[in-house]
Amino acid sequence: MGNRPFGFCFNTSTIRGQGLTLLEMVEVVAEAGYDGIEPWIRELDQLVARGGSLSGFGRRVTAAGLAIPNVIGFFEWAVDDAERRAAGLAEARRAMEICVAVGCPRLAAPPSGVTDVSVPLPRLVERYRVLLELGDEIGVVPMVEFWGASRTLARLGEAAYVAIESGHRRACVLADVFHMYKSDSPHAGLRLIGPETLGLVHVNDYPEEPSRSEVSDADRVYPGEGIAPFHQILRDLAGAGYKGMLSLELFNASYWQQAAATVARTGLASMQALVAAHLAC
Repeated sequence: MGNRPFGFCFNTSTIRGQGLTLLEMVEVVAEAGYDGIEPWIRELDQLVARGGSLSGFGRRVTAAGLAIPNVIGFFEWAVDDAERRAAGLAEARRAMEICVAVGCPRLAAPPSGVTDVSVPLPRLVERYRVLLELGDEIGVVPMVEFWGASRTLARLGEAAYVAIESGHRRACVLADVFHMYKSDSPHAGLRLIGPETLGLVHVNDYPEEPSRSEVSDADRVYPGEGIAPFHQILRDLAGAGYKGMLSLELFNASYWQQAAATVARTGLASMQALVAAHLAC
């Protein structure tokens, strides 16, 4: 990353529709000039099912000059039902072991299973602490991820509360520009989160239409092509001392119809342009 304020990462969802293997995605991302790649557990499972090796994948990523700052997985760590939660923790353990095998230090912990119900934040604090202690055992840090349309953990402030109240020194938050907009979380809140509490930032943009209530993940666009206040977002991240990666995460079907290399290059150029325009690089 050198003297740059942020590194640039690529979430593989952005070219999910092109039908590439995970190893092919690594080549696309490396050739485009990113610093990191953010894969999904299900993609790593597919790699193994096709005869691939997790450790071999990790070595391939390193050889390509990339890091893996996070892996995306889904496990029901926050649900009230004890049996489901136990199964969720078992899946979290499996996902963390995959992270270790590929050389990744963090795992996303979104509100899987509680998007349609309201779980009190104090319960989430206790359950996140359990997840963190599991991470201590395995060597992976779970990051509280909020989803803007969820009834539980929809907002940045809620995720920050759960992380802080856990009292665990490795507790941290995965923030997302789209989910902040969807939940009407103030973007200025980013400046109140310290650099060690903010584990990763998903970067994307959103159009003026559909409205906030109707906009969905599929409407995400390249950073700078929508109405997100990136001047404030980037300055607040820098002011808070964040020096991690900005990870491009899109689910736009129109991008899936384009060449993967074109999408990767366009996404990186859009992030680089925003950082250059709004920060003294």
